[in-house]
Amino acid sequence: MARSTHIYTIEDVATMIGENLELLQEIAANSDNIDYGEMVHLHNGTEDGTTGFTRRGVESLQEFLAEIRSWDGGVREFLANENCDPEMIERVMAEEAKLSV
Repeated sequence: MARSTHIYTIEDVATMIGENLELLQEIAANSDNIDYGEMVHLHNGTEDGTTGFTRRGVESLQEFLAEIRSWDGGVREFLANENCDPEMIERVMAEEAKLSV
């Protein structure tokens, strides 16, 4: 199978799939959450750079999101288990509530 030659920044992915950027960043912080080789670090002129995904990486991200939403406690539990800042959790959960309407 040919390798993908298109990379989407995490910011673009958040817009493309209608997800919270902070949630995607937290998922991407652990490379085990995304299929191997489908997430890359991009140098963009900033000190930290950004994260990028192949098309399959975007699909893998969506699959992971569907999985955590099926867990008892869902997204909130995932973020708590990742030791996220409580204020960040509340921002993400406020956006989650809008998505479920």
